[in-house]
Amino acid sequence: MTEAELRVFVGIVKHYFEQQTAIAAEIYTPYLADPDALPIYDYTGVIGISGNRQGCVYFTAPAELLRQILTRSGETDLSSRNLADLAGEIGNTLSGNARRQFGNEFLISVPVVVQGRNQAISLPKGVKAYIIPFCWQQHDAALVVSVV
Repeated sequence: MTEAELRVFVGIVKHYFEQQTAIAAEIYTPYLADPDALPIYDYTGVIGISGNRQGCVYFTAPAELLRQILTRSGETDLSSRNLADLAGEIGNTLSGNARRQFGNEFLISVPVVVQGRNQAISLPKGVKAYIIPFCWQQHDAALVVSVV
C-alpha cells in the first residue's frame, strides 16, 4: 500500500464522521502494525477485500462511541445487537467509499462483526497492516487496512 492509498483511507474516515455526525474525528498518525498487537475495541466490523486487491479492512470502536452515534441519529435502541450492526455498517460504508476510489474491481464482502476486546482478528499472511487511529468525542477507535 502506498502513502497516497493510505491517505485515501484517512480521508474516508474524516469524511464519514463529518457527514454522519457533523463532528470531525481527530485522526492520529497512521502506522504499520505488529500483527500480534492489532487494536481491538468492543465492536469490530470486518470487511474482506477481493478482486484486484486482496485482504481485509476493519473498523473497531468502543461501545460508547457507537452509542453516541446512534443517539445523535435519533435511535433509542442502544442494545448490543444494534451496536454490533452499527460497527458492521460503518466498516461496510468505509470500505464501500474506498471502492469508489479504487474502482469496481475492489470487491468488498458483507461485514462480519466481532464482539469483545479479547477477540483476535486474522489478517492475510504476508500482508502489512496499517492502523489509522482516531478519536471521536473523546473515544479512541481505529480503521485497520491490510490490503495488497
